[in-house]
Amino acid sequence: MGVADVLIRRINIEDTDVITRIQAAITTEPVEIDFKRIVEEKIHRDEDASFVAEIKGKVVGYMISYIVYGGFGLDKSAWIANFGVDPKCMGKGIGRSLAHEVFQFYRKKGVKNIFTSVQWDSVDLLSFFKTLGFDRSAYFNLIKNIE
Repeated sequence: MGVADVLIRRINIEDTDVITRIQAAITTEPVEIDFKRIVEEKIHRDEDASFVAEIKGKVVGYMISYIVYGGFGLDKSAWIANFGVDPKCMGKGIGRSLAHEVFQFYRKKGVKNIFTSVQWDSVDLLSFFKTLGFDRSAYFNLIKNIE
């Protein structure tokens, strides 16, 4: 299984149960996030980029993001709100594939900056975003310029 075997597609409401299971596997705790509500909001907004990664028809990762108007002192930016890869599939480029799909989507929409927030003790997650080119912003959030 490699990156070539990964299909990236738009998220849909049927994905919410597996997204919840992936999140629970990552945190090893019960998930209190209502992914169904979040996904319902995102699938009706064509300007937002929320995707899942599939291998052989099975969802193994997701990235939920949205456009922000007037946030961070910018006219238009994007925010990666939630992201996860099944722990059994980590280290195979799935997260990178999801991120690049999000970057391409927003680049076409004229978005120049993507933000996210990472707890500073989440070393693995911080390292992942840094490998994608994110860096500290003036707001203590991470930013990547995708011009």
